[in-house]
Amino acid sequence: MGANVMRLLGECIERLRQGRLTEAHLRDLGSAIVTDQTKQQHLLYLQTATTAVTSEVIGMLMVNDGAVSDGPLDYADWPYKTVLYAINEGWRIIRFPVQLPVGHTQDTHITCEFILEKWE
Repeated sequence: MGANVMRLLGECIERLRQGRLTEAHLRDLGSAIVTDQTKQQHLLYLQTATTAVTSEVIGMLMVNDGAVSDGPLDYADWPYKTVLYAINEGWRIIRFPVQLPVGHTQDTHITCEFILEKWE
């Protein structure tokens, strides 16, 4: 449950103990629970050159509101330059990097991919 639901639940318990719990308080709690359950999961795939959260992001893919996007075309406009920036903006890592080979050329390098989520 979200922080708002937990706060309202705590308030209802305290009001119950004081004999001041009303139907309106319970309805507010119910509404908060419904709202909390209708939040949508957003995914953020960040590719980096190393497994460090401070490594520079070299590729990204976002899933927001059911739509898939590669994000802005210009690197300068990317919302996150490192995984740590994304974490500091409320994204949670749900999968740490799996090393993925990229291409089959002489310049082949390994890319590490973090998958992060946010519920809104």
